[in-house]
Amino acid sequence: MTYVFPPAPIPSVPIKGSRQLFAVNRIYCVGQNYGDHVREMGGDPKASPPVFFSKPANSVVTENQNVNYALATDNLHYEVELVVALGTGGSNIAFEEAMACVYGYAVGIDLTRRDLQNAAKQDGKPWDIAKGFDKSAPISAITPCGVEKQLGNARITLSLNGETKQDSSLNEMIWSVAEIIAELSRFFELKAGDLLFTGTPSGVSGVKVGDHIEAEIAGVGEIAFSMVEK
Repeated sequence: MTYVFPPAPIPSVPIKGSRQLFAVNRIYCVGQNYGDHVREMGGDPKASPPVFFSKPANSVVTENQNVNYALATDNLHYEVELVVALGTGGSNIAFEEAMACVYGYAVGIDLTRRDLQNAAKQDGKPWDIAKGFDKSAPISAITPCGVEKQLGNARITLSLNGETKQDSSLNEMIWSVAEIIAELSRFFELKAGDLLFTGTPSGVSGVKVGDHIEAEIAGVGEIAFSMVEK
């Protein structure tokens, strides 16, 4: 059996302190998971559960590489997020068993074509075109968490050109990591290699070519990159 053309490389993320790579299966994302961000976007944190959406596995950008400004938008936004890397999965995972699926954590940036997302919301259409585009998921190396998998109130921050724009703590998430895994597994069979972007705090805003982004989650890692031409 041969392929019509050579298959694409397997999307992967470096693992901190290791020469091994984390092969990415799917990327799931959670919207509206910090109360301050929900209010920032004009919503009510208690009105509805978080929104699930996805990005293609090959949208990851690793090792602090520069990121090309996205096509077809004039309003590209950053959103810093805790990323959960799964080492095991399953369907209908119980809340009490969810954390056993976690392999490690990373810092991720959910880049969003906000103008296209707003238009989709207004028309009642899916967000795919606003979220799942090329190089829309810059990510740090994954830090394996071993036995200790709770991050508590770890600080999550993002700065743009040296100015702090997002500054919060993980305990401000509406849904915890375990709750996200358990709920998501009701709709999808989760697998080793899945990445879960868990939502962003307030302070999101636009970026332009030449901007430099730095983000950090205490105890997890850091990411830094520059925006370059389309």
